[in-house]
Amino acid sequence: MLPVIGVRLHGGMAPKTCMQLSRVAELSGFTSVWFAENPFDRGVLPTAAACAITTEQIKVGIGVFNPYNRHPTLIAMEMGALDELSDGRAMLGIGSGIGTAIERMGLSYAKPVGAVRDAIHIVRAMMRGETVTYDGSVFSVRNVKIGYTPPRPDMPILMAAMGDQALRMCGRVADGLMVSNMCPPAYTERALNILAESAKNAGRPAPVHVIHYVPCVARLDRNEARTAVKAPIASMLAAYWAIGEHTPTIREAMISDSTISKDEFAALIGRVQAGEEAEEVLDDRFVDDYSIAGDLDDCLAGVKRFAEAGASELVLSFIGDQPATDMEFFGSALL
Repeated sequence: MLPVIGVRLHGGMAPKTCMQLSRVAELSGFTSVWFAENPFDRGVLPTAAACAITTEQIKVGIGVFNPYNRHPTLIAMEMGALDELSDGRAMLGIGSGIGTAIERMGLSYAKPVGAVRDAIHIVRAMMRGETVTYDGSVFSVRNVKIGYTPPRPDMPILMAAMGDQALRMCGRVADGLMVSNMCPPAYTERALNILAESAKNAGRPAPVHVIHYVPCVARLDRNEARTAVKAPIASMLAAYWAIGEHTPTIREAMISDSTISKDEFAALIGRVQAGEEAEEVLDDRFVDDYSIAGDLDDCLAGVKRFAEAGASELVLSFIGDQPATDMEFFGSALL
């Protein structure tokens, strides 16, 4: 059985471009559009709201808000309003964000897992219409309550997690897991085992939503597609590798469950950083572990690969200079 297939948009894209692509996604048979937001780029809420108005059925997900950019009370306020606007199509993911960016705001990133835990508790209670008093390790509130009736008090709250500590927290408090780009399928399989054990120890069901972000290039010419995806993969891997200097769990999530050894991985990243062409450095293992790319048969095989690892929803980033065309091509298989 294939998972749900969505499309990833983000704050690096102009709002009107996102509006156009969300309409293409809906017409092409995709189930959701998710908006990734990073500090100092475009805020995604205006775009998500515009896309909610210009579409009719597709789900509109935030993946993710972090509680440093937006206090948990503000997340609840805005998500309730977005859910009203979209007639119950809004989805929410919360994550700790990029530590170095948070620190540039003058904020402490000493307890990122605690910050997400606090945010989920506060947001969930507020969305239920409760008056909330909560003492957290990072965020606390006193007698706060949304001034209107949230339309969907049971809105699932997903948690972005990479390291084992965050995965265990996700199992204890969240309704689902959001897996970042650059995590291979085997990572998700291992992560779900951690979630299930943690949820069992907490006396609650294991989270059922497992959202996995994956870069995608879908073309009629499979060699063209699989070659085209290598440079973006190399760029993202190098960026995540650099972030991993400060957050080792990111490197572990990238490497520990992949088919490439740590030493080989580091050597290949070094070659790319030294200026060698990604097309020459990266082989098919990178394409299969970190993307879905090729013709329709390749793409469906890739979808099944991630589904077998436990992903309930794949959210594809259509990279390259023709995302709408690639999206329509991929959508022909969905339809």
